Amino acid sequence: MTSSFDMTRRTLLAAAPAATAVPFVAALPSGAAAAMNPGSVSYRTVTVDGIDIFYREAGPKGAPAVLLLHGFPSSSHMFRDLIPQLATRFRVIAPDYPGFGFSASPSTEVFPYTFATIADLVDKFTDTVGLGSYTVFMQDYGGPVGFRLAMKNPDRVRGFIVQNAVMSVDGWQPDVVAQLSPFWKERTAETEKPLRAMLTPEGTRFQYEHGSTRPERLSPDAWTHDIAGLSRPGNADLQVLMLWNYQDNVAEYPKWQALLKERQPPILITWGKSDPFFTEKGLAYFSELVPTAEAHVYEAGHFALETHGEEIADLSLAFLDRLAKAN
Repeated sequence: MTSSFDMTRRTLLAAAPAATAVPFVAALPSGAAAAMNPGSVSYRTVTVDGIDIFYREAGPKGAPAVLLLHGFPSSSHMFRDLIPQLATRFRVIAPDYPGFGFSASPSTEVFPYTFATIADLVDKFTDTVGLGSYTVFMQDYGGPVGFRLAMKNPDRVRGFIVQNAVMSVDGWQPDVVAQLSPFWKERTAETEKPLRAMLTPEGTRFQYEHGSTRPERLSPDAWTHDIAGLSRPGNADLQVLMLWNYQDNVAEYPKWQALLKERQPPILITWGKSDPFFTEKGLAYFSELVPTAEAHVYEAGHFALETHGEEIADLSLAFLDRLAKAN
């Protein structure tokens, strides 16, 4: 006896198209579907010096490479929308630093959380994932990491895309200097207070919302992701340690400035003008050192990618295309 289920099944099969795209895709060799869509993002982890480093990767393996270096208190998550856009023509890799995102968070007794050690780790990471030369896209903390990579391997860094990262004292907002100066002079529970306030959910959300003229484009996923990372046991302490160690970057500014002045690398600057941390003087100084630097200013805040991602992606692609043709 034929059941009603069997009759229904036969009716559906008879009405179905003779062929669909599904069997073809299922029959593709492993990795072929991804090759057809180079914007597809892979999520991987590699171990470097005993530390698990999470990273996002997309794009053709043999294409010119772009290394995306994130800021504070974010991670490679801040590039979630940019990666597929750049990956249509370039190999794109975005790691999380130790203590950020999905990378391991060793204790401060095990890992010192200086920008020098992070840059060394990222340098070894680039070797591990097979990056030769690359362009650096750097935001905030990504600046000190990216400049250290360029100092160590100047011939490997083909150019810079700068999104609100500085290398001059004039690039800092006065209010931020007023908070950091007492802390750097003497680290105490009292001088730490304004910095720990930045690590609260309110302080983290502020970094995204301040100065934004397109609030409808601000995804709560951004600060929620960051807050989750900051809320891990012990993470606030390592973040304070990194803010303490940021003074090492200021001491390195003259070296980075000399590097740019001497080598005159290709530079694209995309800048949120209402950044609560960095001023437009920080942008202007890049152009003073490298007159050929291309600069674009947006009515945006610290995380301009969140609200002006399409514009920044278009500029970045055009800049990267020019670099590719020049080499």
